[in-house]
Amino acid sequence: MNSISGGRTAIRHFGKLLLLQTALLLACKTPQKGVAFAATKQPTQAQKVVTFKIGATSDTVTGTQARLLLAGGSTDVEEAMRWFLQGAGGGDVVIIRASGADGYNAFLYNLAKVHSVETMVIDSREKAMLPEVAQKIRSAEALFIAGGDQWNYVNFWQNTPVQAAINHLLNTKKVPVGGTSAGLAILGGAYFNARYGTAQSAVCLQNPFDSTVSIGYNDFLTAPFLANCITDSHYSQRQRMGRHVVFMAHLLVQNGLPFVQGLGIDEKTAVGVDEKGLARVFGTSSAYFLRAGLPGVPETYQLGLPLQWNASGKAVDAHRIDGKANAIPSFNLAKWEPLAADSSYKVWVENGKLR
Repeated sequence: MNSISGGRTAIRHFGKLLLLQTALLLACKTPQKGVAFAATKQPTQAQKVVTFKIGATSDTVTGTQARLLLAGGSTDVEEAMRWFLQGAGGGDVVIIRASGADGYNAFLYNLAKVHSVETMVIDSREKAMLPEVAQKIRSAEALFIAGGDQWNYVNFWQNTPVQAAINHLLNTKKVPVGGTSAGLAILGGAYFNARYGTAQSAVCLQNPFDSTVSIGYNDFLTAPFLANCITDSHYSQRQRMGRHVVFMAHLLVQNGLPFVQGLGIDEKTAVGVDEKGLARVFGTSSAYFLRAGLPGVPETYQLGLPLQWNASGKAVDAHRIDGKANAIPSFNLAKWEPLAADSSYKVWVENGKLR
């Protein structure tokens, strides 16, 4: 064989090899009927956070006042929200939630002078881990946590930069922070997390170990004056004092606290707390300030048995303060005592019945 024919033979062999490699490559990339191929694993990325904004698009920095707004749910109290916004000094207001849309934007923007109002829907842990989400919260001159399902807030935001950013606003930057319903629930140092659904007073009074009695303590938000306090909303309307007392008993017995405080707020009612811990009650209904502690712990707190918490008819100290349109300070959270005459009484539990 001469060199020319040998070269042609080599080229033909190379061409066949190239065709074979191409066919094999196409076979690997083309799914065949009856044959399953594993999908190529792609890097996971958080979905884009849904936001809604009204007002200025630029950021601003203003002087602020530390305030808490604790709202009991249903229709928002305009006087309370206006008082809350005034503490923002005309700055940027941020709303956070895990469901819903921009229902607060126009309402708050038109209620008081602010630079902007922006809502962020943070509905996954992946979104709560995004640096830009936490930065948006940290840059706010006021933060409001909308209603919804507090277990979503705990599940999505706890131990993320969102949690750290909220606590930064509460304790370092000291701007107005508030919440309604589920947003109120997570602002206490102790909180009902609703992990296993809502708790009904009649059920948990008869069995304080019912699965719905799921309480978190000292592991989420750190609002001033609420360290040993557990909040509750829709209070009288949904007959929640019974379950609230069970939550307090849980904290005394299960968590070993020397004392526990409770703040229950009716619908269409809100409690505004200033930087000194002085609280004023806005709205058309009432707020309930409860306190219990040693030595009056429950006499019977056992699985499957009705709660017995009498303490000679003095188990829980209660103060009811009615809301007003032009509310003035009426309760000192720092000392946990009323500033003026109120409706004070005792609450106890007799064989699973609230008295």
